[in-house]
Amino acid sequence: MSRDAFRAAVTNTLERRLFFVPSFKIYGGVAGLYDYGPPGCAVKANVLASWRQHFVLAEGMLEVDCPCVTPEVVLKASGHVDKFTDLMVKDEKTGNCYRADHLLKDFCKDKLEKDQTLSPEKAEEYNRILAILDDLSAEQLGAKIREYGIVAPDTKNPLSDPYPFNLMFQTSIGPSGLSAGYMRPETAQGIFVNFKDLYYYNGNKLPFAAAQIGQAFRNEISPRQGLLRVREFTLAEIEHFVDPEDKSHPKFGDVSDLEFLMFPREDQMAGRSATRLKIGNAVSEGTVNNETLGYFIGRVYLFLTQLGIDKDRLRFRQHLPNEMAHYAADCWDAEIECSYGWIECVGIADRSAYDLRAHSDKSGEKLEAHEKFAEPREVEKLVITPSKKELGLAFKGNQRMVLEALEAMGETEALDMKAALESKGEVEFKVCTLGKDVIIKKSMVSINIEKKKEHQRKFTPSVIEPSFGIGRIIYCLFEHCFYQRPGKTEDEQLNVFGFPPLVAPIKCTVFPLVKLEKFEVVAKKISKALTTAGISHIIDMTGNTIGKRYARTDEIGVPLAITVDNTTSVTVRDRDSKDQIRVEVDEVASVVKEVMDGQSTWADIMWRYPAHTASAAEDEEPEP
Repeated sequence: MSRDAFRAAVTNTLERRLFFVPSFKIYGGVAGLYDYGPPGCAVKANVLASWRQHFVLAEGMLEVDCPCVTPEVVLKASGHVDKFTDLMVKDEKTGNCYRADHLLKDFCKDKLEKDQTLSPEKAEEYNRILAILDDLSAEQLGAKIREYGIVAPDTKNPLSDPYPFNLMFQTSIGPSGLSAGYMRPETAQGIFVNFKDLYYYNGNKLPFAAAQIGQAFRNEISPRQGLLRVREFTLAEIEHFVDPEDKSHPKFGDVSDLEFLMFPREDQMAGRSATRLKIGNAVSEGTVNNETLGYFIGRVYLFLTQLGIDKDRLRFRQHLPNEMAHYAADCWDAEIECSYGWIECVGIADRSAYDLRAHSDKSGEKLEAHEKFAEPREVEKLVITPSKKELGLAFKGNQRMVLEALEAMGETEALDMKAALESKGEVEFKVCTLGKDVIIKKSMVSINIEKKKEHQRKFTPSVIEPSFGIGRIIYCLFEHCFYQRPGKTEDEQLNVFGFPPLVAPIKCTVFPLVKLEKFEVVAKKISKALTTAGISHIIDMTGNTIGKRYARTDEIGVPLAITVDNTTSVTVRDRDSKDQIRVEVDEVASVVKEVMDGQSTWADIMWRYPAHTASAAEDEEPEP
């Protein structure tokens, strides 16, 4: 089956069984917005419950819940107001909008995959463009779109030049309209601005982690790929605050022997494929920057595979230099392969101290940690003192950005500047936020090393951030768990979602074999016992054949089915193997709970209970 045909079969089943559907469908829908139906909600709830168990509870994290509406000043400090943009082009006749990089990416991929006459030189050119796509400026993107004759995909009309479009939904807070705000594009900023209180709550101790699950909003230019690129979505994010001078992790040994597909930047740039590496070796060899980052990569691997993600279709790809934020020490994406290709589902980044420093500068609140010394220490301290007056005269409205860049210099860079200023009187200095070099003169900044006695060390913590796109994980899980098997006739195919019990939307079904009162009484008794045990289930007393009922529940991924065909014992059927066993009525709820809680596998249960052979009446039948 081709990728497109497989995707169509999965999506058709998901929408028909109401896992998810386009939002506002009766009004024609809105691109990039989807509703989760009952089984989709249940899968999502189970994934989030597993995430809380695996991370928040197991790691002792502090969970918070912050508002979706965020004041402009917060997102100004974080850089989102100025930089959270994609380059957009418009159909010059209809006004329809498209992401410029997506159009160029699709053109190059289409040529590489379908053009049989492509010369090696052109193939190399298109591959090079795909590799540097994130680095192309608006002017370069526009030039390539014109060179290749790329037009609007829907109308074939000419396109405008690319221009930046901010992806945040803007709003105002309060009736006056004077207080600007945005729907948050991520949940992380709510954690950063609460650092001071969280640090106090944690007894002024590092390291600690804060976590948040919540909705985020991005006004995507041209949403596509179903649940993979949407305008409102659920994020689960962790901000692990750690001393920048000690990024070891006490539990790193728990994951160090895990081996999985890793794709370091050197292999990507050399055109090699991902290979299996032990995370312990990746950290010790310096491929992964530090133990804490490595620990979370290992924990993310365990989380995704326990959900049901195929370990052979999961890889951790390191960001290339052109993808890395200037402040990041290292960054890896957990990518899952599905019918759309390799999809980024989790980002695990060492964001250094950038976020806390940005909010400290903007708010005036010192978001710092401290380490008390047993005895006072004499330390040499770098003191950078910019002259606001001189900077203001020289740089006018850009004064603040230059000042912040000077204050953020590391010791080596600052001492090099000091030496250059003393010998030459001026020096070229790159200001990242301005995107250019400026001339700094000796009168503009004082740089000295001073000796001081200190009783404590104050510092801005570094942040290790694992960020999970829950919708993307769930969609990849749907594809990884979906398969088809033969029906009663040669041409029929039955759809099955092979969800692990952990994430299955419904854990079991209860079917009276035929409509007899004595069987219905037993079915209700079993249902009550399952409810008491906390097992989600459905009871189906319709007159459909048992084969049709099996097929219907296999299609929504129910792991076990209980068929009431006797008043003292019942048949329990496994979804994937279709094996059946006989279990006493009074025991059946505890047997189901064992399997659902992971205490026993179906194979364990098969050893303990007699097998039951299905009759012809119980054979699989497709639902009409």
